[in-house]
Amino acid sequence: MDASYTCEILVSNTPGAAYQALTTGFDKWWTTRCNPIAEAGDKITFWFGSTYWVMHAKSLVPDNLVELECIEAHHVHEGLPSSILNEWLGTKLKWEIIKQGENTKIVIVHEGLIPSLKCYEVCEQGWDHFFVNSLKQYLDTGIGLPFENKT
Repeated sequence: MDASYTCEILVSNTPGAAYQALTTGFDKWWTTRCNPIAEAGDKITFWFGSTYWVMHAKSLVPDNLVELECIEAHHVHEGLPSSILNEWLGTKLKWEIIKQGENTKIVIVHEGLIPSLKCYEVCEQGWDHFFVNSLKQYLDTGIGLPFENKT
């Protein structure tokens, strides 16, 4: 069975700051074109040019957990087949926030993003950039590296 994408980072910030980045601060580290979420049931759309994903906030536990489910997908990537369009549909993003001394560990599991998907490699590279580099940099320095939408 394919394992879903999983990764963790350790940041020099508080669980509260991590939770904020994963609810109202996505535009600081993931994509500049999105809306904040405040409570379970909220919907958020993440735009990357003509690609977008609409997520439903399944569970928001302040300073501990953010869980989103993809309810609409439109993934377009040059060089990949059109069959990737809906590959994220039904997948879940789960961020666990764990205090570790003066630091905070954040674990992401993208449930359903598995190696057999045609978009897996490009999505894995995307998470490695946005989660491992951009979110960590944002929480450590205040400056992330989000996707800059031109529209």
